[in-house]
Amino acid sequence: MNLFRSAALNARVLLTAPVREVRNRWMQKQLASPMFVPFYHRVADTHPNDWTISCHQFERHVNYCESRFDLIGLDELQRRVEQKDSPRPSVTFSFDDGYAENCDFALPLLAERGIPCIYFVAIDHLQRQIPFPHDCEAGVPLAVNTLTQLREIAAMGIEIGLHTRNHVDFSKVTDQRTVHHEITNAKQELEQMIGSRVRYFAFPYGLPAQLTRVAIDAVYESGMEGFCSAFGGYNTVGRDSFHIRRFHGDTCFARLQNWLSFDPEKLRREPAIDYRIGHGASAREFGRVNSEALPV
Repeated sequence: MNLFRSAALNARVLLTAPVREVRNRWMQKQLASPMFVPFYHRVADTHPNDWTISCHQFERHVNYCESRFDLIGLDELQRRVEQKDSPRPSVTFSFDDGYAENCDFALPLLAERGIPCIYFVAIDHLQRQIPFPHDCEAGVPLAVNTLTQLREIAAMGIEIGLHTRNHVDFSKVTDQRTVHHEITNAKQELEQMIGSRVRYFAFPYGLPAQLTRVAIDAVYESGMEGFCSAFGGYNTVGRDSFHIRRFHGDTCFARLQNWLSFDPEKLRREPAIDYRIGHGASAREFGRVNSEALPV
């Protein structure tokens, strides 16, 4: 993001702050405060790229959220959504992929402060110590977590989730046997690896094209309690709680502030994700909400 766009966004956040504050107070009175789930990949001060944030920037994010929001786990987020009981805006930190450097600063920071976090890993990369293809293509094969690190992460109190076996793109994979191998079998193996239940799944890439019905069915039938997308979205009371919407923990602080101050226009622009879960369930559009009920 260039300096001009960053300055313009920062100015917009400041100018609209009074209106957003009024809206957020109204939502709190209605027990309808939004629930935010930023996702990160790698926190490190070396090899900066689009999926890396520096230690200083990440700590700034944590400090900002800790001072302004309830910090909750995904189970509490789902409870608030289902019971329409969200008295204060909340944040849940999440990580995708499984980079080794996250154990140097980011995860210890969250653990020391007792901040809930869910850490999604692609298990084949971890087991075989294979760098991710996008890192190899960039000429920097970054280290992934080891099994020992993963168990240490779990021992810190950080929840471990599944990010498939091979970081697969489900917009290109529809064969049920492959989907089963990447989700159901991988979930069982991950549970054996960490010695505890795996409750949540995060789609690699996480855009609408990847959120296929066959893959969502596999998540549900495996016994997991929900899946995370990554196309940029809000969790609000009364939505479907099985689909947890996330946005990128951006290195541009003004963009992060913009997401965390709640923008109804973003809600209106969210794509609809259609799927069926449960026996005899009918198709439902879970991507949209009645945003007209929100103050503008």
